[in-house]
Amino acid sequence: MESNNYSNVTFNYNSTSDDIPYNIEPNIPYVMTCVIISFGLPLTLAAIYSLYSQVQNNNVAPIYIINLLISDIIQLCYMIFLVANPVDWKIYKIFFYIYCFGGVSSVGFMVCVALERYLLIAWPLWYRFRRTIKISLAVCVVVWTLPLVFVLPFYFQVEIKVLKTIFAVFLLVPLPLFIFFLGGTLKSLSSAISVSSDEKRRIVGMLVLVLLIYTLLFLPSIIWFLVGEARDNYTFSDLTFMLLKLSPLADLILYVFMRKGAIDKLLASLCCCRMDSDDNSRSSA
Repeated sequence: MESNNYSNVTFNYNSTSDDIPYNIEPNIPYVMTCVIISFGLPLTLAAIYSLYSQVQNNNVAPIYIINLLISDIIQLCYMIFLVANPVDWKIYKIFFYIYCFGGVSSVGFMVCVALERYLLIAWPLWYRFRRTIKISLAVCVVVWTLPLVFVLPFYFQVEIKVLKTIFAVFLLVPLPLFIFFLGGTLKSLSSAISVSSDEKRRIVGMLVLVLLIYTLLFLPSIIWFLVGEARDNYTFSDLTFMLLKLSPLADLILYVFMRKGAIDKLLASLCCCRMDSDDNSRSSA
């Protein structure tokens, strides 16, 4: 048996027992969780409604963001149940499995968002004729199905070391994909003449944001699952799982990058500042 205390949750792993992580929330994590729920749930529902109206106009780009936000709602529902201090062990187990499912699905849809933005720049003609609602929905079904590879072994109480490896692999595989999509997009920007400058800035900004969200919020959990010393460090464990709870709020920023307007002015000003600094460095040289 391996027993760990982290993220203010007591985990008791036993392949032959019904024990499961149970919540003992002290003040700071409890308050942070309540804040995340209070802001995240209404804003996420509003964002889904706004994006759905765009899909009805035959715009398939928001489909992956919508599914990403739905996976965030699944995680928020678990947080609500966590804050309620559940006493029914079996119900808690179900919610915990659902939370794991939502977290892994969230990473999968982040990959879809990055892929869709990359194809728009690197393969514009292919993207224009292949981006149909049916194909996008089929991809979403696949992404929703894949996390079951992790959740089902968890439900059937597979050895905890195997579960850790499966979860770490699921979270680690997207890293080279995110780097490739960002690098390929930057390389293809000059040849994408059919895409406006504002759209290019939004796409690059979104890809950078996806990589940052993944690196800051999900990469620590990969380290936690793969490195035994990290699991023994309670401070790192608390920070790791608090960061995971922040992912629904971080994903809302991706919704902002789908909207035209103020974000274009911000990105344009950042690009102008960078160009001015480059010009000054050249003149001083």
